[in-house]
Amino acid sequence: MDLLIAAGVPSAITAFCFWLIERKIQVRAEAEKEERLNRQREQDAKEKNREELQYMTVKALDGALALSEATAKAMQRIPDAKCNGDMHKALDYEQEAKHDLENFLTRQGVNHITGN
Repeated sequence: MDLLIAAGVPSAITAFCFWLIERKIQVRAEAEKEERLNRQREQDAKEKNREELQYMTVKALDGALALSEATAKAMQRIPDAKCNGDMHKALDYEQEAKHDLENFLTRQGVNHITGN
């Protein structure tokens, strides 16, 4: 009986120590998991803000292109305004750039939908 008690007490103490270590590991793992989730939420929020900024930038660019196109066309209609070839070239370039941007955005939208 004394032998069982002598062998059981150290085993119980060892088992208790392993239990404490395992518990600390589990608590640390939970804390790391929560930290990863928080970082992922922050990354997702930053990505959403970046996408929103890009959208607003494209909208502002589209507005600037539309305004410059309207201004150039209005200038061409004024009889006394002597539009040189630069105005016509700029208008052609603006229209080409606008169409390139629209085509790019359309391709990106299709690629996003199809998963390519």
